[in-house]
Amino acid sequence: MSTFFGLSSDYQATLYEEFFILKQHGNWSFSEAYTLPTGLRRWFLSRLAKHFEEKKEAEEKAMSTSR
Repeated sequence: MSTFFGLSSDYQATLYEEFFILKQHGNWSFSEAYTLPTGLRRWFLSRLAKHFEEKKEAEEKAMSTSR
């Protein structure tokens, strides 16, 4: 099936996953996430991933020092 005039189902799933992450963890509305330019949306997702990685590392460090 040609997707010349639309998004493939794989791309749609990835896009909706990005919207879900911004909604769940960034408290964005669907329309806010939808209207973000792609580059800016990806920056926010990358920064959110970095935030969670830093949080995880801090928690692991706190756990190891409390033992």
